[in-house]
Amino acid sequence: MTIPAFTGLQTALSGLQAAQAAIDTTSENIANANTAGYTRQRVNLVENGSLTIPALTQQGGGTQLGTGVSLTDISRIRDQFLDVQYRAQNTATSNANTNASQLAQVQTAIDEPSSDGLQSVMSKFWGAWSALGAAPTNPAAQQAVVDAGQTLASTFNAVSAQMQTVQSQASQQYATLTGNNGQVQQDAARIATLNAQITQATQAGQSPNALLDQRDNLVDDLSSLAQVSVSTGSNGAVTINFGDAATPLVSGTTVNWPQTLTSAAGGQLGALLNLSSSTGPIGSMLSSLDNVAGQVISSVNALQPSSPFFSGTTAGTIAVSATAASIQTSSSSTSGADLAQAIGNLAGGGADRSYAAFVAQVGDSVQAANSTQSTQQAVLTAVSNQRQSVSGVSLDEEMTNLIQFQQAYQASARVMNAINSTLDTLINSVGAGL
Repeated sequence: MTIPAFTGLQTALSGLQAAQAAIDTTSENIANANTAGYTRQRVNLVENGSLTIPALTQQGGGTQLGTGVSLTDISRIRDQFLDVQYRAQNTATSNANTNASQLAQVQTAIDEPSSDGLQSVMSKFWGAWSALGAAPTNPAAQQAVVDAGQTLASTFNAVSAQMQTVQSQASQQYATLTGNNGQVQQDAARIATLNAQITQATQAGQSPNALLDQRDNLVDDLSSLAQVSVSTGSNGAVTINFGDAATPLVSGTTVNWPQTLTSAAGGQLGALLNLSSSTGPIGSMLSSLDNVAGQVISSVNALQPSSPFFSGTTAGTIAVSATAASIQTSSSSTSGADLAQAIGNLAGGGADRSYAAFVAQVGDSVQAANSTQSTQQAVLTAVSNQRQSVSGVSLDEEMTNLIQFQQAYQASARVMNAINSTLDTLINSVGAGL
C-alpha cells in the first residue's frame, strides 16, 4: 500500500486545528468565568482512522500509521441530576421565602407586644368600664367608655384591614406573575423560541451551547415560580411541565398559557395562592381575629340589655353604636353599677385568652416560616455550590489547560516545520541531481 502524499503534514495540521479549538474554548471559559448561568465547555477529540502499512517482506507483519486527531464537538460540562436537584430546591426555597415575607407583614400589622397593640387597647377598654363602675353617674367616665370602645373597634378594624391587604397583595402579585406578559408567559415564550433555534442548530450538526445556557437559565427562573419537570426530545427541544397545570407549559414551540394552578404547584405561585386563600394561613388568622372580636361584641352586648354597645360581628365590622347617655351601668332602676363592674371584670376572660392564643398562632406561624426559610436556603446554597463545582469555571484549571493546549499547538507546529524542512531538502536534492 502506498502512503498518501503529505500524510505527515495533514497529521500535524490536525493537531494544530485541535489545539487551536481547545485554546479558543478555554479562552471562552476564562472570559465567562463571572458570567451568571454560563456552563464551562470542553473540546471533545477522537483519534483519526489509521493507515495500514503492509510488510515489506513475507515474514513482516506490517504496521498501523496514525493520521492525527479530529474535533467531534464542543460540549457543555453539565450534570442533569444536579439540575433536577437544584430546581426542586429552588422551588421549595422560593415557596418558603414568600411565606416568610408575607407572614412577617401580618406580624407587623398585629404589633404585639406594644402600647398600641390590641392587647393594650383591650386592657384599657376593660379598665374604662371598671372606672365607670366606681363612678357610674360621672359623665366623663361614661364618655371615656365610649372613647375606649371606639379605639378598640378602630384597632380591630385596622388590624383586620392590614391582614386583608396582605392577602390582597398576594393575590395581585400572583395575577401579575401569571397574567398577560407576566413572568411565566415571558419565560415560556422565550423557551419556545429557543427550542426552535436549538432544533435548527442541532439538525445542522452544530453545538448551540450559548442557546442551551439561555434555556437552562429560563428553566431555573421558572422553577422559582412553581415546580418544573423537563424532558428533552431527540431534536433538542424540551417539554416543560409547570406546577400542577393540566397541560405542559411548553411543548416544542407551543406555549400553553394561561392555565389553572393550585397551591400544590409549589414555588412562589403556590405560596401566593395559599396566602390569598380564605383557608390559608392568613385566612385562618383572620378567622381567629374575628372570633376574638365576636367574643368582645357578644360579651359586652349581653351586659347592655337596653341597647347594644357594639354593632357588627367581625374584626372588620365592629363599631360602637352606643352613646355616653345610652350606657346602662346597672341592671336595676335604682342606683348601682353591677353591669359596668361585670364588664370591667371581663378583663382576662375569654376574649383576652382567645386573643393571646391568636397572637401565639401568628408568632408560631412566623417562626415556623422563618425556620423553614433558613433551612431551605442552606440546602439550596449547598446544591448550587455542588452544581457550580461541576459546571462553573475554575480559573486555575483553565489556565493550566491553556498552557497545555498552547504547548500542544507548538509541538504540532514544530512537527509541521520539521516535515516541511525535510521535504524542502528532498526536493532540492532531487532537483540538483537532474
